[in-house]
Order: sequence, then C-alpha cells, then structure tokens
Amino acid sequence: MQLAFCIYKYFPFGGLQRDFLQIAKACQNRGHNVRVYVMDWQGDVPCGFDIIWVPKKGLSNHSRNQSYYRWVKAHLQANPVDCVVGFNKMPDLDVYFAGDTCYAEKVSHKGFLYKWSKRCKHYLAFEDAVFNQQSHTKVMVLTKQQISDFERYYHTDRSRFYLLPPGIAQDRQYHSQSTAKGKQFRQANQIDEHNFVIVQIGSDFKRKGVDRSLTAIAALPCDLKQKVTFLVVGQDNPEAYQKLAKQLGIEYQVRFFAGRNDIPDFLFAADLLLHPARQEAAGMVLIEGLAAGVPVIVSSISGYAYHIDDANAGVVLDEPFVQSALNEALQNAITNHDQLLTWHQNAIHYGKTADLYHLAQRATEIILGCDNHE
Repeated sequence: MQLAFCIYKYFPFGGLQRDFLQIAKACQNRGHNVRVYVMDWQGDVPCGFDIIWVPKKGLSNHSRNQSYYRWVKAHLQANPVDCVVGFNKMPDLDVYFAGDTCYAEKVSHKGFLYKWSKRCKHYLAFEDAVFNQQSHTKVMVLTKQQISDFERYYHTDRSRFYLLPPGIAQDRQYHSQSTAKGKQFRQANQIDEHNFVIVQIGSDFKRKGVDRSLTAIAALPCDLKQKVTFLVVGQDNPEAYQKLAKQLGIEYQVRFFAGRNDIPDFLFAADLLLHPARQEAAGMVLIEGLAAGVPVIVSSISGYAYHIDDANAGVVLDEPFVQSALNEALQNAITNHDQLLTWHQNAIHYGKTADLYHLAQRATEIILGCDNHE
C-alpha cells in the first residue's frame, strides 16, 4: 500500500512526533510505502521515507494550516494514495491519530471574544471535519476520556473510535542494571547519591506545569529543600523558569536539559516524577516513569493519570488544581520512605504486567485495514 502521513511539524523529542515515527516505521516494516507531508522537519529522516515539503504560507499558525491542507489536497489528487493518515486535525483524512485533547471542550471554558477569533473558528472547523457525523474518518485515541469528550461535542459514532494501548520503548522498563545506571547518571552529573532527585520531562513547560513544580519545591521545609535536585527535560526556552527558580531561591537545585535520547537514565536516577500538567491528552512520560519504577505525582487532567491509580504508584491530584495539594503531596513523598518504596515496587510490577508497549503495532493494524475492532 501507498500511505500518506500528514503532520505539520516533526522534531525529535515531541510526544506526538514520537508516536508518528513509531507508527510510520511499523507500517514501513510491514512492506508498505511511506510518504510524509510536512512543513518543518528537524533531525534525521528515516531511510525510505518519501518526505514531501509543503510550502509555509501565511503569517499565523491557522493560516499556514489552511494553506497546508489545500496544498496537500491538490498534491494527493495528482498523486493518489491508498490511505491518508493525519496526526493533526484536518478534512479528508482516512485515519486520524488523536494525540491531543478535544478543542471544542477547551473552547467551552473560554470567553466570547476568543470564540469569535479566526484562530478559534479554524481549529473548530478542522476538528469538526474529523469528528462530525458525516465524516468516515477512523479515529485512534489514547484514552477513554478523549472518546467521551468527542462524543459529547460531535456525537461521533462510537464504532469509529479505536482505543490504542500506550507505546513506550522496551528500554524504559526497569531491569537488573537500572539501579547501577541510575548511580552512574548521578555520578556523571555530580548529583549526590543521598539527594532526592525529582524529574519532569516534556516539551512546552507552561502546559506541563513546570512553574507549579518549582513552586512546590520552594515550599518545602529548608532541610528537605536543600536535599532536592530537580531535573527538567524538554524542548522549550527555559529562561523564564530559570528566573522563577531564582526568585524562589532554588536556582541551585534546578537544572534544565534540552530534549535528550537518554531519558531512561534520567528515570533510573530519579526518586520521583512530577507532572502537574495544565493540559495533557495522554502523557506517555507517565507510562515511561511507571515502567522505570519511578513513583509519580500527576494532575488528574492528564489522560494517562488513571494508570498511576491502577498501579498504586503515586498521587493523582484533583481538578481544579490547588497548589497547596501539590506542595503537600511532594513533601509527603519525600518524607514517607516506606510509602515511596511501595510505590516504586508497585510501578515495577505494573510495568511488567500491563500492556504498555504495543501502540504502534495496534495502530498499524488499523491503518492497514486488517483490524477486527474487538
């Protein structure tokens, strides 16, 4: 089969981008041809991918998106394929991978002026094109909450939804060398072996709630705070958060890293994963943390937060978010050693017994039409 994949931007350390690459490679490994329509590609291009560069036209994101769609539509009419798979919402998709939340649900909490903006109207129109009752697009989702939201706003037929398992790499799983790797990472980064290491991983620091994490660390009693090392990993400009850390008096406790390929080592070195996100459709890093044996404190807005409850490996914070609740949960995690050890052991068990690894294989079956929709 000739497959077309539509994604506006590719960069190596984005969650949606990682899922796209895994799925496209899985299709290619099954003997199918992969064509990718993209406006921007950072990093290496996989061997055998046919990259089609779509011209960037427009001053705003939504105008560029509209231009992208029109250009790709014309190109596909001249160069047809067997299946069009989208990783961003747009009309005329055969399959859509829902890597984000329902925009209509988000808009419902916004003011009148926002709803009348050209940007809002564009994103609602492109979302409607995928989910309305007249559409035949198959929708691959990551969580049951996504199905609920899209059904509520678009009355999408339930049969069009395909719930995927998570799809983390096997190297994230805790193993016999994990403790040694964690110690090596600490030594290489001059982190005291007795320090309490907290990690937060993910691009877009505001959406992930890095400021909330910094505030919680700053609220710790002085003796605990001095033992904390906070490692923030992700593709974003850290300047504003470095300033905040300085204002809070914890700049020496905090280190920022750009996107990395050695995430397992960060996790194996960590005592706790923080993820108090403001918005998160799924949060694959939560699954990675569990598989690596790391207890997690997460906001319940995150789609995969229920895995933390299922594993009994941390704290899921109620919505609406309350900073003092995060502060308390963090202090308890640091001071209650028995609880932390239990969470650690529960996380390891969950990583070995739950299906956390087969997203790409399941998605490939759906795309290739050999899915029995059980």
